[in-house]
Amino acid sequence: MSELSRPFRLACAQLTSTPDLPENLGIIEQQVHAARAAGADLVAFPENAPLLAPASAMQAAAAPEESHPATRAVCTAAREAGIWVLLGSLAAEPDDSDGRLANRSLLIDADGTVVRRYDKIHMFDANPGSGESYRESERYRSGTRAVTAMTPWGLLGMTICYDLRFPELYQSLAKAGAWFLSIPSAFTRPTGRAHWETLLRARAIETGSWVFAPAQCGVHYGRRRTWGHTMVVDPWGQVVAAAGDEPDLVVADLDPAAVTEARDMIPSLAVQRRWSEPPPTG
Repeated sequence: MSELSRPFRLACAQLTSTPDLPENLGIIEQQVHAARAAGADLVAFPENAPLLAPASAMQAAAAPEESHPATRAVCTAAREAGIWVLLGSLAAEPDDSDGRLANRSLLIDADGTVVRRYDKIHMFDANPGSGESYRESERYRSGTRAVTAMTPWGLLGMTICYDLRFPELYQSLAKAGAWFLSIPSAFTRPTGRAHWETLLRARAIETGSWVFAPAQCGVHYGRRRTWGHTMVVDPWGQVVAAAGDEPDLVVADLDPAAVTEARDMIPSLAVQRRWSEPPPTG
């Protein structure tokens, strides 16, 4: 069995990150080592794992990726534990910034090196209910490139949270060869209750890919609450591991062979066709 076809163990950390950066980093470091103790080869964290705070505080704590306290802390923890880490996202200052930040996901190898980065493409500008309103694009600029990353177990397609609602992104990642799709998230409670599991399972079914979505949960500050319910979904759309609405560490064994099996049974990616868009009306 080749390295790229062997099963591996994934851990997904569900967190309640707060405006306290040092405390959050301490919890992340603990979970990295707990994941390794559980036999995991890769541990994934949610969106905004190092800091979840009001927009002004996120802006004030942001830094360039290479000097960000979270980058240094998590790279060190990955190297010490000898485990791959997906740092779901952090607020990074881009080199060519227009004053806005990048919501950036980092993939770190077992030597503690950042091997791939992805800037969130779709900004969460929405009014999801319960009096909540978000305008992510006011503080963050959209990424412009879909990103895949080679791991010891196959190709990973990297996305973040609100990207989940755009199936064409996941189809493009799968058609580029991704077997696994990461969706670190901080879903609101109204949208999580209504759509979270359905969307995750749909993305897995549509692409015949493993989907894993480490999530934020609970109360972070003020009225800011998130849905939780971290999930790992297999390429046939079955939920193989899930958390509730409290902090947790979910572990699952992922077999790349399940991707080939699902895509052979329903080869929708291979037969997808282009079409002419209908003219706009109204």
